[in-house]
Amino acid sequence: MSINFTDPIFHDEDKARRHLELIRWPHGPYCPHCGNADPDTITKLEGKSHRPGLYQCNACDGHFTVTVGSVMERSHIPLTKWVLGFHLMAASKKGISAHQLHRMLDLTYKSAWFMAHRIREAMSIEPKRGPIGGQNKVVEADETFVGGKAKNRAFRKTPPKKSTVLALVEREGKVRSYHVANVTAKELRPIIVQVASRKSHLMTDELRSYISIGKEFAGHSAVNHSRDEYVRLGGFAHTNTVENFFSIFKRGIYGIYQHVSEAHLHRYLAEFDFRYSNRIGLGISDAGRAARAIKGAEGKRLMYRQPCEAGHA
Repeated sequence: MSINFTDPIFHDEDKARRHLELIRWPHGPYCPHCGNADPDTITKLEGKSHRPGLYQCNACDGHFTVTVGSVMERSHIPLTKWVLGFHLMAASKKGISAHQLHRMLDLTYKSAWFMAHRIREAMSIEPKRGPIGGQNKVVEADETFVGGKAKNRAFRKTPPKKSTVLALVEREGKVRSYHVANVTAKELRPIIVQVASRKSHLMTDELRSYISIGKEFAGHSAVNHSRDEYVRLGGFAHTNTVENFFSIFKRGIYGIYQHVSEAHLHRYLAEFDFRYSNRIGLGISDAGRAARAIKGAEGKRLMYRQPCEAGHA
């Protein structure tokens, strides 16, 4: 984790607001209500009765701040804590729990949980950004089961329900992971052919569901884990990259993953997809990841009722 905790954006509300404005509005403010970006028709209101950072759009008579139209909208959590929360979640390779945010940001646990899930929503990757892989590239596909063990349950010793996760990783590239109902070809094919370019070489394990899917790609190789085969063809055929992603993901939710609700699992996946796809190995710094997450907060709909917390946005 590389964060300069003495940076004024983590302590000064005005500097935190300016930091958010530079990320969301690099070419000047625009109205989130009507989309107007004409600087001659947008006025900053700086009267004594106006809250800090308030703008007025003269085209639609709407009022807005930098948080409107983002996951920070209508939040009473101070902007300095929002900015630090984005940086902490973007820089923590194995994630950060709501309890840790609660302790580090001096928030109630409910507010920290609220913030963490909204930041995860901001980290979600839109499908329109195009497929991963391509010509002369390898995309690894694999599935895993997320859930706890019966011996870790305090009262009931019946095994908890397992959730199935499918991940596709481009070697030296990005990752996309999804919660799926099962691992049949009918369930996996629509996701794989949409997310991975058919010009890619598909790399999988011995699961029979991949046989028919692999025929639609430029090439398909598989390793047989049931026979203790993990790499072949001189190191070309393996699924170690996607297995590495799964190991990071499971370490990140260790201690909570046995009761991660299916309603929230996709947000945890979005968080780990975001960090892996914007890792330092691809030339993106911790601060750069945080800026991308803040930019991704734009346009996300409200999902939770905001717990009351001292401060203003």
